[in-house]
Amino acid sequence: MNLIAAVDNNWAIGYKDSLLVRIPADQKFFRETTMGKVVVLGRKTLAGFPNGLPLKGRTNIVMSRDKNLKIKDAIVVHSKDELFEELKKYDSEDVFVIGGSSVYEMLLPYCKTAHITKIDYSYQADSYFPNLDKMENWRITADSEEQTYFSIEFAFFKYENSNSQPFNSNN
Repeated sequence: MNLIAAVDNNWAIGYKDSLLVRIPADQKFFRETTMGKVVVLGRKTLAGFPNGLPLKGRTNIVMSRDKNLKIKDAIVVHSKDELFEELKKYDSEDVFVIGGSSVYEMLLPYCKTAHITKIDYSYQADSYFPNLDKMENWRITADSEEQTYFSIEFAFFKYENSNSQPFNSNN
């Protein structure tokens, strides 16, 4: 299983249920990386999408505690066990965790690869991603040249987890 996120200097990912900043190159990387794949996200993350609709061209699995929640063009699960049961249908290499912070934290131990866009700025934030640089089992295995979008500097990093836990037989 993979995860993908954009973080600032403090590993912040959002503020008031929105992304901190929208960078076209990061959005293009996200789209190209997840297209045709399975994305796992929380209900609040879904609410932040255009019109609150699932991402086109991907299998959307939305986690919510609301047992009555139904979302057109998405699969809704209500627990980690229910999620893992659903994920057995897919190759774990094709699964991408895309947020928010509680979903990232819950699934981080099961992820093998993290695609992190690091933004060289500190934003006002209320939602954070776990700091992979402080975790012994995560290490950077690839990175890009620093890029600039207007005055925002950013770079892409690939982290690998040397201790990811299996969650299904396809892992």
